[in-house]
Amino acid sequence: MATGIALNMTEQRSRTIGEIVKTYGSRLFGFVRNRVNNEEDARDILQDVWYQLSNLVDIDSIEQMNAWLHRVARNKITDSYRKSRPESLDSMIGGDEEGDFDFLLPADWNTPETEHQRKQIYQELMIALDGLPPAQRDVFVWNELEDMTLQEISEITGENLKTIISRKGYAVKALRKKLESLYKEHRP
Repeated sequence: MATGIALNMTEQRSRTIGEIVKTYGSRLFGFVRNRVNNEEDARDILQDVWYQLSNLVDIDSIEQMNAWLHRVARNKITDSYRKSRPESLDSMIGGDEEGDFDFLLPADWNTPETEHQRKQIYQELMIALDGLPPAQRDVFVWNELEDMTLQEISEITGENLKTIISRKGYAVKALRKKLESLYKEHRP
């Protein structure tokens, strides 16, 4: 009898995950695909999201499934950026006065002479990002590295836009402080 109950619970859990995949799959794939270089990477990241979902003990405890899936996907995308080669850094760093990290980049960024500098900047940026509180780091990464608007971040997380703006501001200030010595070292 106990085996029959366990199988029934497993079947019910499989149905639940299947329904979640069916409900959110294509939209989540589009979200991931717009933030990575190719379809294969997007499929790998999405597979990691589904794997993480399948390992949850209590799926019913997730109150906002859409927000949870997007948060996990963003974290997986961030992880894939961290694993990627520093050559893509020039497309990842940019901004305006509120989030300007162009000050770290030499005018002629893609030369053999700047290869070492590029790797050093990338490593320092990743270390500095890891030192931020998770909420600030997430907002900075999503906005600056994944090109999400602050409004999109607010909608997906369910947080107030002013809170998101504040987190981004704190992250920028902290990163500027942490990367100040690197800036001075590479200033023309």
